[in-house]
Amino acid sequence: MSSSAQGIPGLPDLTHPIELVQFGTQALKASLLLVFLVVALGVAIALISFSLRRSQPEQFIFIGEWAVRYSQLLRGLQHLTLILVLLIPGFFLCSTLSNRYHYWEQTKVAQVAESVAGEKLEQSAPQVRYTIQEPYSYTTQANGKIVKVNDTREINRFLTLGGSQIQVKLDQSVDVPGRSSIYRVEYTADYKVVNQLKDINNFFFEASPPNGYTLLAGYKVERNGTRLQQTNSGDYGFPFQLQPGEETTFRVTYQAQGGPRWVYSAAGQLLSNFRLTAIANFAPADFASGVVPNEIKVNGRSTQFIWKFDDNVSVKNPFGVFTNTDPIRDTGIIPRLLLLAPTIFLWWILLLYLSLPMSFRNIAIAGSIFFACLLTLTYLARVINAQLAWTLISIILLILTWGLGASRSASLAAIVATIAGAVLPIFGLLVPFSGLTLSLAGLLSAVWLAVRHWYGWYSLHPEDQKLQTQKNSKD
Repeated sequence: MSSSAQGIPGLPDLTHPIELVQFGTQALKASLLLVFLVVALGVAIALISFSLRRSQPEQFIFIGEWAVRYSQLLRGLQHLTLILVLLIPGFFLCSTLSNRYHYWEQTKVAQVAESVAGEKLEQSAPQVRYTIQEPYSYTTQANGKIVKVNDTREINRFLTLGGSQIQVKLDQSVDVPGRSSIYRVEYTADYKVVNQLKDINNFFFEASPPNGYTLLAGYKVERNGTRLQQTNSGDYGFPFQLQPGEETTFRVTYQAQGGPRWVYSAAGQLLSNFRLTAIANFAPADFASGVVPNEIKVNGRSTQFIWKFDDNVSVKNPFGVFTNTDPIRDTGIIPRLLLLAPTIFLWWILLLYLSLPMSFRNIAIAGSIFFACLLTLTYLARVINAQLAWTLISIILLILTWGLGASRSASLAAIVATIAGAVLPIFGLLVPFSGLTLSLAGLLSAVWLAVRHWYGWYSLHPEDQKLQTQKNSKD
């Protein structure tokens, strides 16, 4: 697992002990403050009642009104406290899951990057070098006079290759410690050289081994079937003689191992009668550097790339083959959804309150189910598509939400509120058209509330209200 994969900076994570202690301390302080405010309001009502004890009628009316309001406030505070108890730990749960999922995504990206990391194997086209004597002049000072001196110097020139017939076989294996891919290369190339010069017959065939290899074995250069020997270690220039108008053939072969990419560079030369056949005995493989092959043949897990130019060609980028990894799409969607989940939870609870009478216990159960569904979505989305996972989870959520109502009408109201307040908003954050889906969810919520309260097209009957109240009182 890569050490570069990290969570979202600055986001609270309850898997860290220090942040858990800080959260507990802040929650305790907030709870004490809320209790202090409620007690202070009760004491204030008691003091006002004591100060008005002589005015019985006025005291009775005033204290009665405030006692009713205080009682309503306490009941409202119970629900508010419950919602806060669900919301605050739910936020930290979602932030922790968001951190974990982001860390998992970055680790997955790092693992894919590591699997194809490494220096590429780059084979350069050989060069046929020869030297010529070039006259030149320079000035110097002798006996106090400036003298012009004519001299000659050796200049390197290069002969164009008459033809290149190259075949490379690529096999892929895995470096177990690093889980990265390595290539095993079997290289065979035939080069034709034609001496088109009139007065030069001494040349050097310079065929260097590939760059970036970790192992090179069986490297040899042959001329017309005769192996050429190196004169100096590390020197890959082979001298030969070729009379004007004659031609000869060189063969270069070797086996090498290296990083998960193989390319053939023209080294700035003009290639004539060029044919390169790269056989990748693994999948998925694709051509590199943007030079499109003339022909691609696929046979099972083997792919053959052929570049063929009968006349001549000049290329800037090298030909090549690399391991094509599957793209990692839709990263960051689940972390974003988890960070916005507490807001969706508040909207859903508000719709439930405005749709049907809700008891203390029903709110607790509904909140627990909501965050349990998010927890399930977080881990289920690692193995299947997130949209499919939420579709399956939302069906379970709707079935469980049906139990909020004591009658068919109340249950249908809970279902509509859940679809508009929870199912569609979360689904909207999982699909590419998030703005459109969230807009439809908001429109559905507004239309539902208008139909429910303003026009009375869908309202709970007195019997349903009574059954729901009885159910809430039992709860």
